[in-house]
Amino acid sequence: MNKFKKIETKIKGVYIIEPTVFGDNRGYFMETYSKEDFKEIGLDYDFVQDNQSKSKKGVLRGLHFQKENTQAKLVRVISGKVFDVAVDLRPGSETYGKWEGVILSEENKKMFMIPRGFAHGFLVLSDEAEFTYKCDDVYNGNAEGGLAWNDKDVAIEWPLGEMQIGDLLTSEKDAKWPTLKELKNTDLFKNLK
Repeated sequence: MNKFKKIETKIKGVYIIEPTVFGDNRGYFMETYSKEDFKEIGLDYDFVQDNQSKSKKGVLRGLHFQKENTQAKLVRVISGKVFDVAVDLRPGSETYGKWEGVILSEENKKMFMIPRGFAHGFLVLSDEAEFTYKCDDVYNGNAEGGLAWNDKDVAIEWPLGEMQIGDLLTSEKDAKWPTLKELKNTDLFKNLK
């Protein structure tokens, strides 16, 4: 029996992954990744780098991508709760410019599998959140790119709850990414595999 359930989303190649959690009165145990089990459910990635971040409520990171050394990412939350988003930027994709989002939390233990060719970002909904992800290529700062998190044409429905747009905390860089229309005529992913 496979320890991971792959749930399709409205965008081809983007999946929500539910791990099998073994719990008792002591706590719980789960595998967060197994190359063989992932391959068995059709997700054959060779992850080469793990990253982790910690952010406070209202932090919005993204939407990020790399123009070269494009990365597939398997993301999850260790503590807290985030709304995680992937935007399809694959040239010729029937869902180009569309987004998929999912709540990831320490309680639901879900993961989000994002293939190459997507912009990725998340909004922290809890007081703090620790976020971790696996990448199938290395980070290349010279190839860094981004998409405006508030692009009206993409129209991501960020679950702000009691927060207001003005409460969101972004980096200076993330506040200046171009819109989808501005990106459309560029050669974004020339090395997309």
